[in-house]
Amino acid sequence: MRVIVTGGAGFIGSAVIRLLINETEHEVLNLDCLTYASDQAALSSVCEHPRYRFSHTDIRKPDALRRVFRDYRPHLVMHLAAESHVDRSIDAPADFIETNVVGTVNLLETARSYWSSLDGAEKRAFRFHHVSTDEVYGSLGAEGYFTEETAYAPNSPYSASKAASDHMVRAWHATYGIPVVTSNCSNNFGPHQFPEKLIPLTIINAIEGKSLPVYGNGMNIRDWLFVEDHARALMTIALRGRVGETYNVGGDAERTNIEVVRSICSLLDEILPHSSFRPHENLIRFVADRPGHDMRYAIDTSKIRRELGWQPVESFESGLRKTVEWYIDNRAIWTRLLLDRYQGERLGLMGARQAI
Repeated sequence: MRVIVTGGAGFIGSAVIRLLINETEHEVLNLDCLTYASDQAALSSVCEHPRYRFSHTDIRKPDALRRVFRDYRPHLVMHLAAESHVDRSIDAPADFIETNVVGTVNLLETARSYWSSLDGAEKRAFRFHHVSTDEVYGSLGAEGYFTEETAYAPNSPYSASKAASDHMVRAWHATYGIPVVTSNCSNNFGPHQFPEKLIPLTIINAIEGKSLPVYGNGMNIRDWLFVEDHARALMTIALRGRVGETYNVGGDAERTNIEVVRSICSLLDEILPHSSFRPHENLIRFVADRPGHDMRYAIDTSKIRRELGWQPVESFESGLRKTVEWYIDNRAIWTRLLLDRYQGERLGLMGARQAI
């Protein structure tokens, strides 16, 4: 198969591409416009492979998308390209609407036109896989889980933009018949994640002896999913999921934010016994909460387990150890990102950026 992965130079997209190249015979076209959060170093192990190609293309540009589809003639589109950081969406919501909503519609229209031009088996085999987030469901109370039937109730510009894109995908399937499948995932973590997110920022700041900011009282809960487990789930859904269906993907690993940060500190105390910043937990500082901060996310993964036989391989603890070790061993990669694109400043205070 010929597969287009949009956002393939991003954190999750690059994990998907590495899996497709290393463990299948499929050809892969990485379609990415290379935003601040992209990192082609994450693809260094596969970028010279004969089945890998790269297209520097923006999903906000319909003409460019049409040229890619015409030339590459994909069998499968895995759509991961998105603006994804909640704090940035608070500062610049229009960017999220432009990429996540308008860009998705551009991609859907391009795929619909291309799919309509196909015949026979090639048309029947085509698939459009839309990758989304559990944040579209809003915030849970102390009990219960998000299921595929949970009503949407997004609370941030980011989650609202992803909810809109999910609805567009559903509408294009219902109205035009384009074969789609959607997945909604919990919080990802792992190697190569851009350092603005909680886990990589905490690891990096702790290694450097900087303050470890925790929003509010640190009791907000997320379900954590190791990125390589997510990549396997996405490949399974794209290839075997039922057309028109949605699959929730989670790690069955609920943790409060303060538990996550303390776990990272404990690992660093163990792995870096000679660090002058031990115990790293002394670096923790509670800061003003994020506006509209959802209290709890938790995913019911029974559908994907039952129908497709997927389950995570890594526990939160094993995945976190691999992640911490990667950031310790690959300082040059994240140092470059911090120098070039992001200096650790806090975002998402309605335009008032603060140093952490």
